[in-house]
Amino acid sequence: MRKKYGFALFSLGIVMLIAACNNSDKSATPETATPATDTSKAASSLYPKGPKPAWGPSIGSEMLAVLEKLKSYDAPPLETLSAGEARKNPTPARAVMDLIKENNMVVAPSACDTIGKNIPVNGGTIHVRIYTPKTGDKFPIIVYYQGGGWVIADLDTYDASARALAEKVNAVVVSVHYRQAPEHKFPTAHMDAFAAYQWVWKNIRELKGDSLVAVAGESAGGNLAANVSIMARDRKIRVPIHQLLIYPIASDDMNSPSYQEYAAAAPLNKPMMIWFMQQYLPSAGIIADPRIALVKANLKNLPPTTLITAELDPLQSDGKSLADKLTAAGVTVNYKNYIGVTHEFFGMGLLVPQAKEAQDFAAKEIRKAFMR
Repeated sequence: MRKKYGFALFSLGIVMLIAACNNSDKSATPETATPATDTSKAASSLYPKGPKPAWGPSIGSEMLAVLEKLKSYDAPPLETLSAGEARKNPTPARAVMDLIKENNMVVAPSACDTIGKNIPVNGGTIHVRIYTPKTGDKFPIIVYYQGGGWVIADLDTYDASARALAEKVNAVVVSVHYRQAPEHKFPTAHMDAFAAYQWVWKNIRELKGDSLVAVAGESAGGNLAANVSIMARDRKIRVPIHQLLIYPIASDDMNSPSYQEYAAAAPLNKPMMIWFMQQYLPSAGIIADPRIALVKANLKNLPPTTLITAELDPLQSDGKSLADKLTAAGVTVNYKNYIGVTHEFFGMGLLVPQAKEAQDFAAKEIRKAFMR
């Protein structure tokens, strides 16, 4: 008999409420779900249909259900595609939203509004999406950087993460869509990330900001967030008050324990990471650049850091090594590794219990930083 995990709460008649921000940004079209009518039926259809993968014996039922849905799209392996083709592949975010739709879950009222804006960077413009709480006049600001290996994904893919931070912290979140590779090679994304951070400071009043700014990011975006803190320190401008780094790319070691153990994991595996580096880096040797391999960077005098990793993730060792290096450099670090989940889990708080726990943990740490 299959063990029932967090989805058992549906059989008790508890309806999951999903916060979906109102959207005045035409580039954002997150799907909404219709009201649930039979929650016990919804629960049974969300159980995984197959066995746990060999690489993930500890994987949670909810996480596995999402990966099964993702696999059902039968998309070609990302690392066999061109960047343009890869950007058309279905994402874990789509799998979550499709499960929500198929199981008729209820949408909760929004707590924030969004608007899109193009901002200037060196050599062009990039797009940001601004999440603003509906009530209040001034807020702290979080500059959030999406994942996608500096190559794929967009603001819609990471809408759930940015929205969760805006609502749980009660902050303005500026989500940044930097220019991507291979069209724009290293260090373009890094420089765009810093330009967006500078733009936030220049426009803080218009953003309803109260002079407190943190940075956050997932995967490649976690790498960018840390680099923004480093660049701010080195250029002697205001350093973020806090940095939230979620399974960041932080090392050039692709033979680390987690790369070996989860080389065949989903939704991120070792061949995909090699492909991302090939797309973004002008040459193979640049992988050792401290802007990519953050564990080799000067990490002194960086802001207090919340660092989150996933157990079943090739990047778990990257995150743990970075946490250790930050601590050794005298930075205050609060590190948590979440068991039974994979890369990309953080934005799945609507379905995956560990994701909701991670969002709550991150929000609590950022709120504490804003209260100092």
